[in-house]
Amino acid sequence: MTKIILRKGRDESLRRQHPWVFSGAVARIDGPEPAEGEVVTVLAADGSLLGCGHFQKGSIAVRMLSFTDEALPENFWDVRLAAALKVREALHLDQHQTNCYRLVHGEGDLLPGLIIDWYDGVCVLQAHSAGMFLARGEICQALQRLYGDALVAVYDKSEGTAPHKAGLQLADGYLYKNEHFAGGGAASADGAPGLAEHIVCEHGNRFVVDWENGQKTGFFLDQRKNRAAVGRLAEGRRVLNLFCYTGGFSVYALAGGALHVDSVDSSAKAIALTDRNVALGGFAARHESHCCDALDFLHSVPTGSYDLMIVDPPAFAKHRDALRNALRAYQRLNEDAIAKVAPGGIVFTFSCSQAVSHDVFAQAVMSAAIQVGRRVRILDRLNQPADHPVSIFHPEGEYLKGLVLYVE
Repeated sequence: MTKIILRKGRDESLRRQHPWVFSGAVARIDGPEPAEGEVVTVLAADGSLLGCGHFQKGSIAVRMLSFTDEALPENFWDVRLAAALKVREALHLDQHQTNCYRLVHGEGDLLPGLIIDWYDGVCVLQAHSAGMFLARGEICQALQRLYGDALVAVYDKSEGTAPHKAGLQLADGYLYKNEHFAGGGAASADGAPGLAEHIVCEHGNRFVVDWENGQKTGFFLDQRKNRAAVGRLAEGRRVLNLFCYTGGFSVYALAGGALHVDSVDSSAKAIALTDRNVALGGFAARHESHCCDALDFLHSVPTGSYDLMIVDPPAFAKHRDALRNALRAYQRLNEDAIAKVAPGGIVFTFSCSQAVSHDVFAQAVMSAAIQVGRRVRILDRLNQPADHPVSIFHPEGEYLKGLVLYVE
């Protein structure tokens, strides 16, 4: 097996079990040049074993899979997936109320480069590294052994996440279906129910999941507890959900007793699914959707039109080079929300940019409040739920952050 030898003094982070080997830490490669995704052994400069992981060309040269083994043991996938499921079982999710969750959260489950979400019998897999993409067949087989008859399908949605420069044959599709699988994840174009529709429950609320055509794996599971927080505060309020995607926050607000909810997204497909999800709950009479730019809509409404706002934009900074522009965007967006919300109103504001820390995000929101000139209090600080665990050795995994603001 090819060996990656690190430079002297560049092994400290691995000895603390940080899962990334950066290319600048590599002194030399012993053996044949490894292919993208190949499992390699990692050694310190003194020759001591540090573990093994997936090799990849780029700034992150190796994603560590083990800190004890020279090569992956035969039962590696079974052991790691079983350990991940054990963590989710420890959360005591009520399967009658919530039958969807994240099974594997990359580095947080010691499987860097891999995401797996469970949607009531269907696993949706996303590989973010060449190694995980090449191992997806073994992963699928391990999932079948893990869940048994409860697993009806495994869908690979790695085309948009796996590295395109690695020469991989990327195409989304099913890795497994059993005889009980009724169809894919897509609803019809107008959001009406179809043969392929797959409905899940989250805290008793029902949602259509479109893993074939939707963003990410089909549903933003990382906002589950934050959606519940909106539901608890929505009673008697007029609510605006910006960047609504498939209307998760809207459904919770309506179920929580909101007087009316406006959902805004620039994607027609997202709006169609929002309307379908609202209809599933029987809330259509108190809801209106708007397919348009979120900022344009916010600028067009009179100040004080809403008592509660959800501001959940896509990632403005996917890497540190974009951080400065992202912070300006977060500040401008929050200026508009804080300026427009009614006195005594509440704003839920989020960033899902890994490069933006909790403190930096809070500073951007504080700057927004200063610019607007309204008194703002932080009622709560939000993050991702427990089925999106963060390795204590890899704090970069805590990507989702949010604030609940009270605006006087």
